[in-house]
Amino acid sequence: MTKKLVLILVDGMTPAAFERAVQSGRAPALGFLAEHGTYRHATSVFPSLTPVCLSSIVTGAGPDVHRIPHLVWWHRGERRLIEYGSSFAALRAAGMAQSIIDTIFNMNQRHLGAEAVTIYEALEDAGLVTAAVNITCYRGRTRHAPTLPGLTKPAYGPKRFFFYSLFESDPTGAPLAVRDRAAGSVDAYAAAVGRWLVTRDGFDFLAYYLSDFDYASHAHGPIGAEELVLLRTDAAIQTLLDAAGGPDEFLERYAVILHSDHGQTSVDQAARLEAPLGSFVDEIVVAASNRAGQVYLQPGARVESAQLARALDGEPSVETSLRREGEDAVARREGEELRFRPGGDGWETSGDAAILDHPDALPRAWSALANPAAGELLVSAADGWEFVDLGGGHHAGGGSHGSLTAGDSIVPLLTIGVDAAPARITEIAPAVLAHFGVEPAPYHRALAHHVA
Repeated sequence: MTKKLVLILVDGMTPAAFERAVQSGRAPALGFLAEHGTYRHATSVFPSLTPVCLSSIVTGAGPDVHRIPHLVWWHRGERRLIEYGSSFAALRAAGMAQSIIDTIFNMNQRHLGAEAVTIYEALEDAGLVTAAVNITCYRGRTRHAPTLPGLTKPAYGPKRFFFYSLFESDPTGAPLAVRDRAAGSVDAYAAAVGRWLVTRDGFDFLAYYLSDFDYASHAHGPIGAEELVLLRTDAAIQTLLDAAGGPDEFLERYAVILHSDHGQTSVDQAARLEAPLGSFVDEIVVAASNRAGQVYLQPGARVESAQLARALDGEPSVETSLRREGEDAVARREGEELRFRPGGDGWETSGDAAILDHPDALPRAWSALANPAAGELLVSAADGWEFVDLGGGHHAGGGSHGSLTAGDSIVPLLTIGVDAAPARITEIAPAVLAHFGVEPAPYHRALAHHVA
């Protein structure tokens, strides 16, 4: 009989953090799962930012299919910036009321590609019961009325749906999620809901999302988050094991995939991506935050993306830029360029391949550029740098992510009782569907056969 499956997603947890936690013995839940599972490193998407990553995990597609391009992006049809929460100041600068609607509702109901199929949709169409706790890519078939007063719009999610106390499909008695974020109230809420779900064995598939590690890593850096929060994360996972009657009983009942959505690296400097592009200010819109940026050409602009890329030469905050020129993608770094396109069973390239010496860089870059909502120029930050967001916010002195670099892009991935061996976060949803014998979505998967 096929076991039910729990997907445990620890936002921003690096492979080093996971491995040190397991080896030290300080994190008993992670240690127990690691002892019984198969561990590997996997690759995130680009930009390695949470909305893009979670959409890739939940749909099994890259940005070219799910169409979520960044934390902040320019909506060409509506001629406005979409801001999903780079910082409180960025939300306020974009318009607080509209940004809340975009983040909670529109990302799933309007921005997520119609051709993308979420895990919840695919599994529930096959007659299974899915559950999700706090994960921001949640699109499903079931209509949920809001829990808190003041909200009137419904959300459409999995049958069992719990979203930061805003939406709750069942009364669980969990404490308010957002009462004290720095003290861990969000993951405490997730743990309470997770206990309720496991105690009742109330699902076939559960997406259990823990975000406090990423929150702490932004503030204190990846090492600081390990010291301050990782044991709290482990306790939230231990809650699930205990709710089943103990660790052994948990694994008798459930298969497990445990992983992160992206890495984190330390940043000590911040820059405005607009600064080196100032002479083009009337022809472009710059959308940047964390360690990735996008530049959009306005209708009628005379400037071309190649000119914008050249304008970034010598800018210390910029490592690599990406653009499309006809059928080719072009990566530019330190004045040198690499052209590439998929062809046959690999990639056709021209130029210095070392320009994209990042993990799985060619397919990740190609998918990001093929997203219809992406800018004409994509920018990956240099080590130690972050781009200032719309509200002037940054994490200099702490940690950040979003770039093509390995530190931002490599995640830990542990599987228990799952036959598949995902090597990319886009391969997690197909692994879940295969576990339950459900056919994957009919995406064009040619890129899966190309070698980076």
